[in-house]
Amino acid sequence: MSIPILLLTRPAAASARIAAAAIARFGDRLRVLVAPVLEIVEDDAPIPLDGVQGLVFTSENAVDAFARHSARRDLPAWCVGDRTAAAARAAGLAARSAAGDAAALARLIVAEGARGPLLHLAGDHVRGDLPGDLAAAGIALRVRPVYRQQALPLAPAARAALGGRDRVIVPLFSPRSAALFRAEAGSPLAPLDLVAISPAAAEPLAGWDAARLCVARRPDADAVLDAVAERLAADPSA
Repeated sequence: MSIPILLLTRPAAASARIAAAAIARFGDRLRVLVAPVLEIVEDDAPIPLDGVQGLVFTSENAVDAFARHSARRDLPAWCVGDRTAAAARAAGLAARSAAGDAAALARLIVAEGARGPLLHLAGDHVRGDLPGDLAAAGIALRVRPVYRQQALPLAPAARAALGGRDRVIVPLFSPRSAALFRAEAGSPLAPLDLVAISPAAAEPLAGWDAARLCVARRPDADAVLDAVAERLAADPSA
């Protein structure tokens, strides 16, 4: 029986973390192949903080960019999830986690009585309307892109895997990476399982007859690996 391939398309550093967790969890039940469809390119411009009362983060990449380009550590930070909050704390910020999505983040900020203006440090692709959600509660939110998510072509090794006979399992962690992967993959010959981190990440994959799709129970990496484990258990010989 062939060993399924776990194809990781996140930016290199994030894929390396997922790869290590997958190897620790699944051992030789999966072959890990890293083939990013995005790379992170930081903006070196100064980050304006005059008058800002707090920071908002929806990605670890934004935390990393802030930590490298600002010495300020006195502002409170609200983060979309536990991993982003952990990165913010490691950078020296007092961070709270919404342990969810952008809607949960808005609810947390409102519930804690935050006073604006707040500054959302983000990538150049942002979904939802966090400024509008907070404005409805009287909290001003500025958005400042601190990195670009630059598209990459799918690596030859990944194309070869998709053109083969062995099963390929692909976790997808954002709507943009999902859309890019679908465009790059075309009509794969390999049996293809897609695991989306959230319903939003699943949207660009809807109606793709070439693949089976499931959505993780929570929007975090551990839940994505849980879903991978469930797919393996449900169809171990596929």
